[in-house]
Amino acid sequence: MSVVKPGDLLISHVVLQDGVFDFTVVLILDADSSGTLGVVLNKLSDLDLSSVLPGWESVVSEPRALFDGGPVSRNGAICVASVGSDEEPPGWRRLFDSVGLLHLDTPIELVEGAYDAMRIFAGYSGWAPGQLESELARDAWFVARSRHDDIFGIDQRDLWQRVLRRQDPDTAIYSTWTDSPDAN
Repeated sequence: MSVVKPGDLLISHVVLQDGVFDFTVVLILDADSSGTLGVVLNKLSDLDLSSVLPGWESVVSEPRALFDGGPVSRNGAICVASVGSDEEPPGWRRLFDSVGLLHLDTPIELVEGAYDAMRIFAGYSGWAPGQLESELARDAWFVARSRHDDIFGIDQRDLWQRVLRRQDPDTAIYSTWTDSPDAN
C-alpha cells in the first residue's frame, strides 16, 4: 500500500537538491503497487502551449501556459481538469474530489465551458515501486493534502512557500528558506 494517494502533494525538502525537484510541489495523480505518478505544479515549461497544442490556450486556466510536469516523457502531455458538477464530461476521468484527467484527444468543442479549471503539463514525475517510500524515509519530501488553488492557482511561483506555510510549525519554518542560506 502506498503512503501517498491521489490528491496528495509532495513538497520537496530543502535537502532535496537534485536539479530536478528543487523547491517543487508535486501533485500525486496515481499511486499503487506499480509505482507513483504525479505532476510538478510550480514550474512553467519553456515551450509555448499554442505551438504544442493549438487551440488549448483558450480553454486552460490562467496563466494559459504549458507547465513542466516533470522529467519523464517530456514529449507527452497530461491535462488535469476540475468539473463543477457531478456529471462526468466526455474524455474526463475522476481522480479525487472534482479533479480528474482529461484526454487531450477530446474535441475542443466538448471541452469549452465544461470545466471550472484546467492545466496542461508536459511530462510527468514518476517513481518505481518502493522508490518514493525510500525518498520519504530519507526526508526528501513533505506530504500534504492539496487544495484546489494549489493545483489551479494563477501564480504558482510561490506555491512551495505557500504550501509549507500552512503545515505544522516544524515544517512551516522551511517556507522561509532561501536559495543561498549561507548568505543569511
